[in-house]
Amino acid sequence: NVYSGYQTVTNPRARRKFQRAWGKRLPQRAGLTVMDMMDRAYEGKLKAMYVMGENPLLSDPDLAHVREAAGRLDFLVVQDIFLNETSAYADVVLPAAAFAEKDGTYTNTERRVQLIRKAVEPRGEARADWEIICDLSTRMGYEMSYRGTYEIMEEIALLTPSYGGTLHYRLEEGFGLQWPCTSREHPGTPYLHRRAFAKGLGTFITIEYLPPDEPPDEEYPFLLTTGRLYFLYHTGTMCRRTVVLNREEPECFVEINPEDAESLSIRNKSLVEISSRRGSVKVRTLITRRTPRGTIFIPFHFREVAVNLLTNPAVDPVAKIPEYKVCAVRIKPLTRQKTRKSKVPKVDLEDLRIT
Repeated sequence: NVYSGYQTVTNPRARRKFQRAWGKRLPQRAGLTVMDMMDRAYEGKLKAMYVMGENPLLSDPDLAHVREAAGRLDFLVVQDIFLNETSAYADVVLPAAAFAEKDGTYTNTERRVQLIRKAVEPRGEARADWEIICDLSTRMGYEMSYRGTYEIMEEIALLTPSYGGTLHYRLEEGFGLQWPCTSREHPGTPYLHRRAFAKGLGTFITIEYLPPDEPPDEEYPFLLTTGRLYFLYHTGTMCRRTVVLNREEPECFVEINPEDAESLSIRNKSLVEISSRRGSVKVRTLITRRTPRGTIFIPFHFREVAVNLLTNPAVDPVAKIPEYKVCAVRIKPLTRQKTRKSKVPKVDLEDLRIT
């Protein structure tokens, strides 16, 4: 829905600029969200997908629906550094180079653009993402003949005002530049709105509260929320291959409040089944007061416990983000608790004999 630097595709001025640079007419309307794409694929209206560096077959909500949608595609391409749940559905897998195997830049969440240099050659048939895209585009009729990542960065700087001065030669020293960096002389912007807000004071707007699409009820009395763990990231495609990180969080768990656990006769580390209206998973318990009563928490990094089989695909009307944090579920204990047997002292019947 946006070009580089948050320039929207619906902005005629921005669109004309990119059309002149690329010599092609560009769409005037915003595209589909990830959720929309899966729905269209399920309906048979979307025939092909190209997934690059993502794993929607583990990260999207209502995975049973997503798996069915992926299975209905005529053609699926996956471009990634490791095989994952999504590549299992692919017709073609394009092996990509990892961070140490390619040149380019990274922009982090503090707006800092940093240069990276290739440390080792890619293994096997792996290639840098930009090389794959350029080769594929050329074969499909639109030639891309960049001589290196520095030329791609020059094009980004030319077409993106906030990146106007972030050229490779300026990134070679120090710790990079923070956008906005609008010219070759600009020092970058360590702090936004340092002296004044760019568009004046913020406008406060009251909004109407919208309740969860699926609150707990009698049939599904618990609220499930999902999230991340400190040592892992997203679907674990990379970090779960790291011995040190995997050692810290070796398996999935469900956090349950002690009072809820007691009411269900559940002990710590016992096996339970968590079910929603969309699916079920089996997982070990972690009884803790971190989680309030009536709420349970499951991290979503683990393919063995694909918690998004449970989550609700309902989306926020503005942000279009699914309700990963609110989902009605029920809990069923699977581990039979051992009953304590009272010890009966051994008695010699001969000693009790009456003579």
